[in-house]
Amino acid sequence: MTLNHGQPTAADLRALYRRDPVLGRAIKRLPPFPGFGQGRSADSHFHSLARTIIYQQLAGQAAATIHDRVHALTPGPRFPSAEDLAKIPTARLKKAGLSGAKQAAIKDLAKKVINKELRLRSISRLDDQEIIERLTTVRGIGPWSAQMFLIFRLGRLDVLPGGDLGVQEGLRILDKLEDRPTQARLEARGACWAPLRSVATWTLYRVVDEARDA
Repeated sequence: MTLNHGQPTAADLRALYRRDPVLGRAIKRLPPFPGFGQGRSADSHFHSLARTIIYQQLAGQAAATIHDRVHALTPGPRFPSAEDLAKIPTARLKKAGLSGAKQAAIKDLAKKVINKELRLRSISRLDDQEIIERLTTVRGIGPWSAQMFLIFRLGRLDVLPGGDLGVQEGLRILDKLEDRPTQARLEARGACWAPLRSVATWTLYRVVDEARDA
């Protein structure tokens, strides 16, 4: 089971540098991997997943505005709970800016949490693949969204979203490739990054940022 999370040890990072010196040089050049986990951008696991649904296919500011409107649909400082959201009429969710597909997805997430089909309180006890399998039963949550939850909410250190265009572009730049690698090629190339594939993923995102800002 892959239950590693939080921050990699110095020894783990040195071993990664030896396995992939090219990636290692990028890691050393860029800001330190910050580590991830609970409490950074969401009140709860439910909020984190609902936020993911809201942000899908939207630019950052537009998504943040809609998220804040949904947040304001119930009183108090915390994001609406599953029980709260299940009771909010779809007309109010639509007025907040959610599309029909996102309304259905958030309602399905709330329903599965309330019915205990999805037990978010204990989900961190499961390994990565089990979590992906359970989360992707929710309408609107695919493998990529589940992988982002693993990395940024649970702080799992060995996740590689091979289908992510940003990660593919980062590897293209890192390895000086003419074209972006396919998912299969990226995953094969990244096999040596285990058990710190999340660190590699974060680094490849930063490689893209660095190239854009150059």
